[in-house]
Amino acid sequence: MKLTNTAILLAVFFTQTVFAQSTGRVFVTNERSNTVSVINGTTHQVEATIDIGERPRGIGISPDGSEVYVAISNENKIAVFDPKSLKVLRKFNVGEDPEAFAVHPNGNIYISNEASAKAAVINPRNGVIVAEIPVGLEPEGVAISPDGKRVIITSESTNMLHIVAVPEHKIIHNILVGARPRAATFNHDGKFSYATAEIGGEVIKVNMKTGQIVKRISLGDDKAKPKDILLSKDGKKLYVAGGRLNQVMVLDSESLELIKGIPVGKRVWGLAMSKDGKRIYSSNGVSSDVSIIDTVNNIVIATTKVGEFPWGIVIDD
Repeated sequence: MKLTNTAILLAVFFTQTVFAQSTGRVFVTNERSNTVSVINGTTHQVEATIDIGERPRGIGISPDGSEVYVAISNENKIAVFDPKSLKVLRKFNVGEDPEAFAVHPNGNIYISNEASAKAAVINPRNGVIVAEIPVGLEPEGVAISPDGKRVIITSESTNMLHIVAVPEHKIIHNILVGARPRAATFNHDGKFSYATAEIGGEVIKVNMKTGQIVKRISLGDDKAKPKDILLSKDGKKLYVAGGRLNQVMVLDSESLELIKGIPVGKRVWGLAMSKDGKRIYSSNGVSSDVSIIDTVNNIVIATTKVGEFPWGIVIDD
């Protein structure tokens, strides 16, 4: 069997990497408190608060689980902390107004710099910028395909998804979608992607080979301002943060039809799913809390108060 370059690189990475034991903690960035709330994944209680920097938003975990990264927008930096000790280890510059980012399986960070209309590729171990990719105005959402060969950057003011080839870091498709696209995700084989359009109140499905929109659906309520979007572990459902609708909306991933709306806190924004797919955590900005959803029954089983205006959320499991 002939292996692709990407498969070889990933095999080398996983062979050489020693994975840290997960803590089971849920980390939430609080945009107006300048903190990260640390939630115990078993008790759903806040067990610690980290002073992280000015206006934290995007958050992610290194592939080996040893470090957590936080975009500190007003400092133009990424802060790095240890998920076990909760000690802030270092900060490094990443360009103007960093917001959302995703961590590639090779360890690099792909981050949107809202003010400069660029996406940057950064090695978080040394802060070196590997590449810069000019994109549309106000880039925000970042998603990486399962095989690592494609990255999606959403540009809010240009109303586009930019499909970037990796490792070439060249744009291969610019896809005009609904008004103010915010986030994206891939299906499990990477053949399709899904994106939210906040102002348009839409969810869009894209064929990644052709760069064509194959389905789109309006969420059918003026209060629905979708932001984050996740695919269920079985690939059959999408979970969409409905913004001012104060619901996490469950859609059929094939037809995009609404299955159920799950009431959560006010102005639901970020979403994170446990590795087994049985829990989803939502950050609810206006109510300053996190809703914990049981995905078997699609109901909220707990609500946890955090800092002011929670934005990003990630699970160390």
